[in-house]
Amino acid sequence: MKADGNVADRREAQGGRRKTDRFGLNMRRWAAQHESYIDTALMQGEAPQRLLDWHLRKLQWLQHERLIHLIVLFITIALFLTSLAFVVLVPSTLPVSLVVYLILLVLLIFYLRHYFFLENTVQHWYHIAEELHDRAEEAR
Repeated sequence: MKADGNVADRREAQGGRRKTDRFGLNMRRWAAQHESYIDTALMQGEAPQRLLDWHLRKLQWLQHERLIHLIVLFITIALFLTSLAFVVLVPSTLPVSLVVYLILLVLLIFYLRHYFFLENTVQHWYHIAEELHDRAEEAR
């Protein structure tokens, strides 16, 4: 399969469209499939420049995803700190503010975990891009 092949070819190679995609991508699986695709295509002799172009496009998508999650993470932190302030400074709202605080704490923990996954994946993909760039330069 060529890196610049049509969408149907790519979808077929990645297992087709899944019904679970309706609710968003599983980012861990999406990243693993892409890395597997790059490795397989390199072993099959695919042109490194084509793979680099495709990889950089997907890297841009991942960087955009990371930026959006960073913005939402900051908003979640602001809400978390606000709820903490209500817990500490306004005792009359303690039952409600404590529930909100605990919900935001759980959300924040999972959001931090996901954001760090995105950050680490982007950093890892930078190394893949460098390797593909080096191979493309050697092929010239």
